Amino acid sequence: MEWYAIKTQIEAENKVKGLLIEAVKKEGLEAKFGRILVPTEQVAEIRHGKKIVQARKIYSGYVFIQMVVDDQTRIVVLETQGVSGFVGTDSRTPIPMEDHEVDRIMAELEEQQDRPKPKVIFSIGETVKVKEGPFENFEGAVESIDPIKGTMKLMVLIFGRHTPVELEYYQVEKL
Repeated sequence: MEWYAIKTQIEAENKVKGLLIEAVKKEGLEAKFGRILVPTEQVAEIRHGKKIVQARKIYSGYVFIQMVVDDQTRIVVLETQGVSGFVGTDSRTPIPMEDHEVDRIMAELEEQQDRPKPKVIFSIGETVKVKEGPFENFEGAVESIDPIKGTMKLMVLIFGRHTPVELEYYQVEKL
């Protein structure tokens, strides 16, 4: 089995995945299909003072499917509602994804298992505002970022002195 990318309508990826699973079962083609993926990442943000973690699609408008290509499987995929075609081909014969592309996608998915990603990415030297915690409403410059922990160190002006403060991404916002 090889991996293929299929184009779908945006925001219909999960529906297409469900319809594909149903069609494969209905046609009795389970042996010719492997995994069907809609890669997502966990994104953390603060809303109304609470940390909310939600899934966001990494490749909006695409579904990745592991399958053996023959006339029957290709037709099942192409006739699924919401599918506009296979990626990388103008003809009727799908082109499989490269191994390095599949490895990169799988690595991204595995990385997402560990820790939610912040909704907003910050850069060193950028001025941000603290939106929760004991330093709420203070502004500071980003000194360092630890993407593994999801934290950053800010230099905040407190009582006329620059003081280092370590905060989580979701506790600050861009100005």
